[in-house]
Amino acid sequence: MLQPRSPLFDFSATRRARRRARLLAGDRFLDQAATEGLADRLAAVTRKFAAGLWIGAPANEGEPTKDPVPPDIAPFAREWVCADFDENEILAAGENRFDVAVSCFSLQAINDLPGALVQIRRALKPDGLLLAALLGGGTLSELREAFAHAESVTRGGASPRVSPFADVRDLGGLLQRGGFALPVSDVERLLVRYGDFFALARDLRAHGLTNVLSERSRSFLRRDTLAALLAQYAARHGDPDGKLRARFEILYLTGWSPHHSQQKPLTPGSAKARLADALGVSETVISGSKTSS
Repeated sequence: MLQPRSPLFDFSATRRARRRARLLAGDRFLDQAATEGLADRLAAVTRKFAAGLWIGAPANEGEPTKDPVPPDIAPFAREWVCADFDENEILAAGENRFDVAVSCFSLQAINDLPGALVQIRRALKPDGLLLAALLGGGTLSELREAFAHAESVTRGGASPRVSPFADVRDLGGLLQRGGFALPVSDVERLLVRYGDFFALARDLRAHGLTNVLSERSRSFLRRDTLAALLAQYAARHGDPDGKLRARFEILYLTGWSPHHSQQKPLTPGSAKARLADALGVSETVISGSKTSS
């Protein structure tokens, strides 16, 4: 009999990390950058939204709470409702209620991302818009590599230390699996330089980006492993001035709840003009197939 797979992310650890981050007075530059990116994309939409869903506020056991959303986002809908996924990854937001839904990193530690997208799509009215920001695959690649090396040389094997992040090329397919039309995914890259490794660690705690993997090690980091980690990071990802590089990728998802008024792709063979004519080249038939020259 197949055993059920354990979840990738630990819900309780995720909540603790986010709660701790709210208490720290750190510079949450990733949140600010992503919020500005979401606002820029909302500003490019000519439609005015009435009912907005902000995904990420702590949800009560019953109906979603009406909490304030970031000031960069608030003007884009007349009224906002805030909700989050619970420990069973259920979004208590109702169905067919919202014209726009926005998520800023709240989908980051979701185990069933396609299922979460399905729930968001159901919460939207037809032709409703989803905009979401997540961290992308290149995020913290330097830390991932340094940890793997340090644990391999000091412990004989590596444990999961850095969460996996989605690749921008996969997200369009995930949107389609979630039932969204006109899916678009794009990426913004940030390179941050730190005076030392511990400044990076402080920033990660301030963002709630500590290790929340279910299979993470519960033991303290050994001194020899930490020393090997610091040495590897400096050797591979340090600049001549002693600063350490850390890369972050912010991925943006855009999708629309299906509606009959949306553009549809043309059916094969329905074109009314030849490609060769548009390119200004001649067309030759070879073995039953056409080529342009």
